[in-house]
Amino acid sequence: MHPDGRREVVADPTAFSEHDPEAGRRASPFPAPADSVNRRVPLGTFVHARSGDKGGDANIGLWVANDGDPRREARITWLAKLISPVKVRELVPEAADLDVEVYVLPHLGAVNVIIRGLLGQGVAASTRFDPQAKGLGEWLRSRVVHVQEDLL
Repeated sequence: MHPDGRREVVADPTAFSEHDPEAGRRASPFPAPADSVNRRVPLGTFVHARSGDKGGDANIGLWVANDGDPRREARITWLAKLISPVKVRELVPEAADLDVEVYVLPHLGAVNVIIRGLLGQGVAASTRFDPQAKGLGEWLRSRVVHVQEDLL
């Protein structure tokens, strides 16, 4: 239906393409490592965090320090692969039904996470124990994750 109220009939398609599940796939910029032993440790074992709020949204920066450790690049790759909207919802259960955005910042060794609506209408209206999300980064660092042993 057009804005002026006219209706237009669109004919059904007559030609179809074959489904190719491999079409459009790109190689991952983060190839999987060879089999390795994993350990369950707090995310904050080598990941740092800072968090806060922008209205009702929580903003969390996670990064690997540039401290001269030879494992830094591998740790950055691991962090970038680990932190996804699905993983954030797993680590922050209150975000299960919220929009989560993850931005990878590889040259900074970091990811930025935005959880839309976690703080409701904002600081003045939030019922969260941490209405400004200032402690959210440290709480996230305390969450236990699987880490390849050679990164520890």
